[in-house]
Amino acid sequence: MPKVSESFTEARKEEILNACEKLYQTMDFKDITLKDIADMTSFSRASIYNYFQTKEEIFLGLLKREYDLWIEALIALRDENETLSADAFAQKLGQTLADRWQLLKIMSMNHYDMESNSSLERLTCFKVSYGTSMKTLESCLVKFFPNMKQREREDFIYGFFPFMFGIYPYTYVNEKQTQAMEQAQVHYVFMSIREITARFVKTLLRAS
Repeated sequence: MPKVSESFTEARKEEILNACEKLYQTMDFKDITLKDIADMTSFSRASIYNYFQTKEEIFLGLLKREYDLWIEALIALRDENETLSADAFAQKLGQTLADRWQLLKIMSMNHYDMESNSSLERLTCFKVSYGTSMKTLESCLVKFFPNMKQREREDFIYGFFPFMFGIYPYTYVNEKQTQAMEQAQVHYVFMSIREITARFVKTLLRAS
Protein backbone atom coordinates (compact mmCIF):
# COMPACT_ATOMS: atom_id res chain seq x y z
CA MET A 1 0.00 0.00 0.00
CA PRO A 2 2.73 2.58 0.76
CA LYS A 3 4.09 2.10 -2.75
CA VAL A 4 0.66 2.82 -4.22
CA SER A 5 0.37 5.94 -2.08
CA GLU A 6 3.82 7.15 -3.11
CA SER A 7 3.08 6.42 -6.76
CA PHE A 8 -0.20 8.33 -6.51
CA THR A 9 1.50 11.31 -4.90
CA GLU A 10 4.19 11.44 -7.56
CA ALA A 11 1.57 11.21 -10.30
CA ARG A 12 -0.30 14.17 -8.80
CA LYS A 13 2.91 16.20 -8.59
CA GLU A 14 3.71 15.43 -12.23
CA GLU A 15 0.20 16.48 -13.25
CA ILE A 16 0.72 19.83 -11.51
CA LEU A 17 4.15 20.32 -13.09
CA ASN A 18 2.79 19.43 -16.53
CA ALA A 19 -0.03 21.95 -16.14
CA CYS A 20 2.43 24.64 -15.08
CA GLU A 21 4.72 23.80 -17.99
CA LYS A 22 1.88 24.08 -20.50
CA LEU A 23 0.76 27.46 -19.12
CA TYR A 24 4.34 28.73 -19.18
CA GLN A 25 4.48 28.20 -22.93
CA THR A 26 2.00 31.05 -23.49
CA MET A 27 1.98 33.04 -20.21
CA ASP A 28 4.54 34.89 -18.11
CA PHE A 29 5.57 33.68 -14.67
CA LYS A 30 3.99 36.68 -12.96
CA ASP A 31 0.61 36.11 -14.66
CA ILE A 32 0.22 32.43 -13.82
CA THR A 33 -1.83 31.75 -10.69
CA LEU A 34 -2.48 28.61 -8.66
CA LYS A 35 -6.06 28.77 -9.93
CA ASP A 36 -4.81 28.71 -13.52
CA ILE A 37 -2.71 25.66 -12.73
CA ALA A 38 -5.55 23.91 -10.87
CA ASP A 39 -7.94 24.54 -13.77
CA MET A 40 -5.67 22.43 -15.96
CA THR A 41 -5.54 19.50 -13.52
CA SER A 42 -8.11 16.94 -12.43
CA PHE A 43 -8.39 18.32 -8.92
CA SER A 44 -9.11 21.55 -7.05
CA ARG A 45 -6.84 24.44 -6.17
CA ALA A 46 -7.11 23.52 -2.50
CA SER A 47 -5.73 20.06 -3.33
CA ILE A 48 -2.58 21.61 -4.81
CA TYR A 49 -1.53 22.66 -1.31
CA ASN A 50 -1.15 18.99 -0.44
CA TYR A 51 1.81 18.90 -2.84
CA PHE A 52 3.10 22.48 -3.26
CA GLN A 53 2.63 25.44 -0.94
CA THR A 54 3.34 28.23 -3.45
CA LYS A 55 3.48 28.89 -7.16
CA GLU A 56 7.23 29.35 -6.76
CA GLU A 57 7.55 25.81 -5.39
CA ILE A 58 5.81 24.48 -8.49
CA PHE A 59 8.19 26.35 -10.77
CA LEU A 60 11.13 25.19 -8.68
CA GLY A 61 9.88 21.64 -9.14
CA LEU A 62 9.66 22.23 -12.87
CA LEU A 63 13.19 23.64 -12.87
CA LYS A 64 14.42 20.57 -10.94
CA ARG A 65 12.85 18.32 -13.55
CA GLU A 66 14.61 20.26 -16.29
CA TYR A 67 17.95 19.89 -14.48
CA ASP A 68 17.37 16.15 -14.12
CA LEU A 69 16.75 15.84 -17.86
CA TRP A 70 19.87 17.87 -18.60
CA ILE A 71 21.87 15.59 -16.31
CA GLU A 72 20.71 12.63 -18.39
CA ALA A 73 21.94 14.41 -21.52
CA LEU A 74 25.31 15.13 -19.89
CA ILE A 75 25.69 11.50 -18.91
CA ALA A 76 24.94 10.45 -22.49
CA LEU A 77 27.48 12.99 -23.77
CA ARG A 78 30.10 11.55 -21.44
CA ASP A 79 29.36 7.86 -21.90
CA GLU A 80 28.67 7.77 -25.63
CA ASN A 81 31.94 9.42 -26.66
CA GLU A 82 35.41 8.00 -26.10
CA THR A 83 37.25 11.23 -26.92
CA LEU A 84 36.24 14.73 -27.96
CA SER A 85 38.21 17.71 -29.15
CA ALA A 86 37.56 21.06 -27.48
CA ASP A 87 35.50 22.18 -30.47
CA ALA A 88 33.44 18.98 -30.59
CA PHE A 89 32.82 19.08 -26.84
CA ALA A 90 31.76 22.71 -27.03
CA GLN A 91 29.30 21.97 -29.83
CA LYS A 92 27.82 18.92 -28.10
CA LEU A 93 27.52 20.68 -24.76
CA GLY A 94 25.81 23.56 -26.52
CA GLN A 95 23.34 21.13 -28.06
CA THR A 96 22.41 19.69 -24.66
CA LEU A 97 21.26 23.16 -23.64
CA ALA A 98 19.59 23.88 -26.97
CA ASP A 99 17.48 20.79 -26.29
CA ARG A 100 16.59 22.13 -22.83
CA TRP A 101 15.68 25.71 -23.69
CA GLN A 102 12.96 25.68 -21.02
CA LEU A 103 15.64 25.09 -18.37
CA LEU A 104 17.33 28.29 -19.52
CA LYS A 105 14.07 30.22 -19.68
CA ILE A 106 13.09 29.38 -16.11
CA MET A 107 16.64 30.05 -14.88
CA SER A 108 16.66 33.53 -16.38
CA MET A 109 13.40 34.64 -14.77
CA ASN A 110 12.43 34.91 -11.09
CA HIS A 111 15.04 32.42 -9.89
CA TYR A 112 15.58 34.33 -6.65
CA ASP A 113 11.83 34.46 -5.97
CA MET A 114 11.47 30.74 -6.59
CA GLU A 115 14.14 29.89 -4.05
CA SER A 116 13.04 32.49 -1.48
CA ASN A 117 9.39 31.41 -1.57
CA SER A 118 9.96 27.67 -1.37
CA SER A 119 10.28 25.52 1.72
CA LEU A 120 13.69 24.36 2.89
CA GLU A 121 12.71 20.80 1.96
CA ARG A 122 11.80 21.76 -1.61
CA LEU A 123 14.85 23.96 -1.98
CA THR A 124 17.17 21.22 -0.71
CA CYS A 125 15.65 18.73 -3.14
CA PHE A 126 16.29 21.17 -5.98
CA LYS A 127 19.85 21.85 -4.84
CA VAL A 128 20.59 18.12 -5.00
CA SER A 129 19.78 18.15 -8.72
CA TYR A 130 21.68 21.40 -9.21
CA GLY A 131 24.75 19.99 -7.48
CA THR A 132 24.50 16.74 -9.44
CA SER A 133 24.52 18.68 -12.70
CA MET A 134 27.74 20.41 -11.66
CA LYS A 135 29.39 17.12 -10.72
CA THR A 136 28.25 15.47 -13.95
CA LEU A 137 29.61 18.29 -16.10
CA GLU A 138 32.89 18.09 -14.20
CA SER A 139 33.03 14.34 -14.91
CA CYS A 140 32.84 15.22 -18.62
CA LEU A 141 35.83 17.52 -18.22
CA VAL A 142 37.75 14.80 -16.39
CA LYS A 143 37.14 12.34 -19.21
CA PHE A 144 37.70 14.54 -22.26
CA PHE A 145 40.37 16.86 -20.89
CA PRO A 146 42.49 14.71 -18.56
CA ASN A 147 45.28 17.30 -18.45
CA MET A 148 43.03 19.88 -16.80
CA LYS A 149 43.93 20.48 -13.18
CA GLN A 150 41.25 20.46 -10.49
CA ARG A 151 41.47 24.24 -10.09
CA GLU A 152 40.99 24.66 -13.85
CA ARG A 153 37.91 22.45 -13.77
CA GLU A 154 36.53 24.48 -10.87
CA ASP A 155 37.17 27.70 -12.80
CA PHE A 156 35.30 26.24 -15.76
CA ILE A 157 32.32 25.19 -13.65
CA TYR A 158 32.05 28.48 -11.78
CA GLY A 159 32.32 30.37 -15.03
CA PHE A 160 29.87 28.23 -16.97
CA PHE A 161 26.96 27.99 -14.52
CA PRO A 162 26.52 31.75 -13.98
CA PHE A 163 26.79 32.17 -17.76
CA MET A 164 23.79 29.87 -18.21
CA PHE A 165 21.50 32.43 -16.55
CA GLY A 166 22.07 34.85 -19.42
CA ILE A 167 21.73 32.49 -22.37
CA TYR A 168 17.96 32.68 -22.80
CA PRO A 169 17.64 36.50 -22.85
CA TYR A 170 20.41 36.70 -25.47
CA THR A 171 18.97 34.01 -27.74
CA TYR A 172 15.22 34.66 -27.51
CA VAL A 173 14.55 38.26 -28.51
CA ASN A 174 11.05 39.49 -29.34
CA GLU A 175 10.13 42.05 -31.99
CA LYS A 176 9.85 44.95 -29.54
CA GLN A 177 13.33 44.25 -28.17
CA THR A 178 14.74 44.06 -31.68
CA GLN A 179 13.17 47.39 -32.61
CA ALA A 180 14.46 49.00 -29.42
CA MET A 181 17.99 47.79 -30.12
CA GLU A 182 17.82 49.18 -33.65
CA GLN A 183 16.49 52.55 -32.49
CA ALA A 184 19.14 52.71 -29.78
CA GLN A 185 21.74 51.84 -32.44
CA VAL A 186 23.04 48.96 -30.37
CA HIS A 187 24.90 46.41 -32.46
CA TYR A 188 23.43 42.96 -31.86
CA VAL A 189 24.50 39.68 -33.42
CA PHE A 190 21.92 36.94 -33.06
CA MET A 191 23.25 33.55 -32.00
CA SER A 192 21.44 30.34 -31.22
CA ILE A 193 21.72 28.62 -27.83
CA ARG A 194 24.16 26.14 -29.30
CA GLU A 195 26.29 28.83 -30.94
CA ILE A 196 26.57 31.15 -27.95
CA THR A 197 27.25 28.24 -25.59
CA ALA A 198 29.88 26.65 -27.83
CA ARG A 199 31.69 29.95 -28.24
CA PHE A 200 31.84 30.51 -24.49
CA VAL A 201 32.89 26.93 -23.74
CA LYS A 202 35.78 27.18 -26.18
CA THR A 203 36.85 30.42 -24.49
CA LEU A 204 36.80 28.73 -21.08
CA LEU A 205 38.78 25.77 -22.36
CA ARG A 206 41.43 28.01 -23.92
CA ALA A 207 41.83 29.77 -20.58
CA SER A 208 42.49 26.52 -18.75
